[in-house]
Amino acid sequence: VVVRADFERDQCLKRRFGACADNAGMSLFVPREPLLEQLSFPGLCLVTDAVDDLARFSAAEQRGAVFTRREVVDFVLDLVGFRPDEALYKLTFLEPSFGGGDFLLPAVDRLLEARSSALKVGMDVGCIAPCIRAVELHRDTFEATRVKLIERLVIESFSNSEAVALADGWLIQGDFLLTPFDRKFDFVVGNPPYVRQELIPSALLHEYRRRFSTLFDRADLYIPFIERSLKLLRSGGQLSFICADRWMKNRYGGPLRELVARDFDLRVYVDMTDTPAFHSDVIAYPAITVIAKDSPGSTRVAERPLIEANTLIRLAQALRGISNESSEQVRELRGVASGDQPWVLHASAHIDLVRRIEADFPLLESSGCKVGIGVATGADNAFIGAFEALDVEPDRKLPLATTRDILTGRVVWRGAGVINPFTDAGPLVDLAQFPRLSRHLEKHKAEIVGRHVARKTPANWYRTIDRITPSLALRPKLLIPDIKGEAQVVFENGQLYPHHNLYYVLSDAWDLRALQAVLLSSLTRLFIATYSTKMRGGFLRFQAQYLRRIRLPQWDGVTPTLRERLARAAVDLDLPACNQAVADLYSLTVQERATLAAA
Repeated sequence: VVVRADFERDQCLKRRFGACADNAGMSLFVPREPLLEQLSFPGLCLVTDAVDDLARFSAAEQRGAVFTRREVVDFVLDLVGFRPDEALYKLTFLEPSFGGGDFLLPAVDRLLEARSSALKVGMDVGCIAPCIRAVELHRDTFEATRVKLIERLVIESFSNSEAVALADGWLIQGDFLLTPFDRKFDFVVGNPPYVRQELIPSALLHEYRRRFSTLFDRADLYIPFIERSLKLLRSGGQLSFICADRWMKNRYGGPLRELVARDFDLRVYVDMTDTPAFHSDVIAYPAITVIAKDSPGSTRVAERPLIEANTLIRLAQALRGISNESSEQVRELRGVASGDQPWVLHASAHIDLVRRIEADFPLLESSGCKVGIGVATGADNAFIGAFEALDVEPDRKLPLATTRDILTGRVVWRGAGVINPFTDAGPLVDLAQFPRLSRHLEKHKAEIVGRHVARKTPANWYRTIDRITPSLALRPKLLIPDIKGEAQVVFENGQLYPHHNLYYVLSDAWDLRALQAVLLSSLTRLFIATYSTKMRGGFLRFQAQYLRRIRLPQWDGVTPTLRERLARAAVDLDLPACNQAVADLYSLTVQERATLAAA
């Protein structure tokens, strides 16, 4: 393989792969086959150094390490049929991020039990060296688990040299997303790391994006883990992960959902909401999925199982369809995975109601409304402060609405302001024409220039992340905070600019007070609950992507009497009146009203 490189890259490759440079400025590398893949991307030093730093120095939080309870591990292994009464010594198993061995060691126990049982009846089990591959990035964790594995193998009557050879053949220290494999697998099982993109070194993130099409938008690291794992399955192979469920509904999960719908079979989904599945608390609710490399079929669904060994054994049998016991806990759904559409995994009258309304009414933004989000500055200490105290020209600041201003359900402005570095026409202002603004920004320059948006375009170092449009402050709008247990929708009469943790709704068609009643109603919460991921405490995400899924009648079709009822209910913040008016607006039947009341 011939690689042309600048001097720094060339020297880095020589150090890592033993290259020999010729006099023409070319470097000839003759690595082993598995390394060829690693030579294909630019900036190799930055990527490998980032992986090296994570392997040596990263904390558990940076690696997304969360540890799974043993009862849950056994449940997941049972779900895919990785059981000692099967011929596991003929099959292959992959654990992409083995950590302390929560999944790996029980899987090894099952493999050894299957092998031992076969040997006792004189069966030829062959060599089990190809049966397991397991990857771990963090070196200290890798070494600690390797020692545990060797000790376990020695207890099972392997000699020390045999145990070391097996462990070293099974375990790989490295980045699963960059590690080459020479085989496909019957089982891929585990708990992938949950890491936000901001914690991934930029060169490494760039390489991940080059390799994995599902690393879309703000997707967390477990998304490419799932993609890579799915593509490592052999025909009929099964993946089962326990991880956050948000990708099943939100925007960044779209490409992964589309991949599953196109090439795989979503066999099992278990909602683990409010269950102690891990040894530590997690903010986003987890779920267990079983996805097979097979033609699509029905999906068996269970919710919130009791974390108790015998209960989970019976539930696994029911979910696999090999027992009718506990079948009352299991529902069977069809068509869950459809393109990149969010997965709706609850068969109930609530979903029937949502589907009926979706069939009868247009989307919110097709009925003359617009959903947006407030300004993100990337440096709030520099751009936001007490409005009167911000020492800039009067036309360079705007009164700002924050979540604290709407806690009561009405606007009570606490006096915050945001600096506006943009002209009304759109471009950034010339700082030479605004000396007070220039002094203020220079005083905070160190913080401002450290942002990604400033490093990306140094000439525009003083811009906010989002462009500020002053006319938005002057428009009446509805303000909605992101995370809430119930809908909180507040009318703002056109004086404040929304902060980035507030979504806003504008309308040129609907009366905003009438629209406020719709968004305050239980029907809106039902829509959000259907498509949003839940957070700890049962809180929902009232984000733009979910708000846009709400269906809304055209304003022209709303009678004057109903318009008045909706607006009056909103002004009074009378939620029962909002619900009654909205039920009439959507012509809900008696049964649908009862369903909504019970939601």
